[in-house]
Amino acid sequence: MEGIPHPIPRTVEEVFNDFKGRRAGLIKALTSDVQKFYQQCDPEKENLCLYGLPNETWEVNLPVEEVPPELPEPALGINFARDGMPEKDWLSLVAVHSDSWLLSVAFYFGARFGFGKTERKRLFQMINELPTVFEVVTGAVKQAKEQAATQTNSSKNKSSGRVPSRQPELMPKGAKMSAPKDEDESGEEEEDDDEQGATLCGACGDNYANDEFWICCDICERWFHGKCVKITPAKAEHIKQYKCPSCSSKRARV
Repeated sequence: MEGIPHPIPRTVEEVFNDFKGRRAGLIKALTSDVQKFYQQCDPEKENLCLYGLPNETWEVNLPVEEVPPELPEPALGINFARDGMPEKDWLSLVAVHSDSWLLSVAFYFGARFGFGKTERKRLFQMINELPTVFEVVTGAVKQAKEQAATQTNSSKNKSSGRVPSRQPELMPKGAKMSAPKDEDESGEEEEDDDEQGATLCGACGDNYANDEFWICCDICERWFHGKCVKITPAKAEHIKQYKCPSCSSKRARV
């Protein structure tokens, strides 16, 4: 519980590390240590709380007695609901309250040590990059990643007019890519060929061809042969935002 002395975080980075430690402890309680956690939440006992500690451990204990407490307190009485609902639903409920508690502790430190608007925003952005305890416990984080991947692929297909079946995992902004290889499955190959055939180079007007490097303009979203706009794959890796010659000349005139 919070009676154990821990260094008090005073900077954004220290508060974030405190948050990550407590979060890791809570996730352990609700996933890998779930049987131990379940047994400790006896409904016959008094109001119990689930505490995540900065050293990535957890414990179930009574709330602190002092008023007001040194830190915000977790949800009381989680043990009372243990036998009144399915275990999965109960764990999800505890996870939601745990997320609320983690945020309250983090921003308590922020208020205590005078974080300004910029510091509070940075702290929230760092926290928001991590999946919530609820997402981890329920598996929602995995589903969200799969949906995001599907939406990303769909968006690329619409903008490019073809399916980039094999695209480098690390690529600069602007969807620079080289030609996809042929697929083994004949059905997918025919579909790719149809879509690729509809893509014309914005410079020479020729169709897509295998083993040719193409690049997409971030402004007009047209595709070009690399050789037509004098861009090589190596050069494309260092381009954050590609503008085709036409769009570059328009900007120059403005």
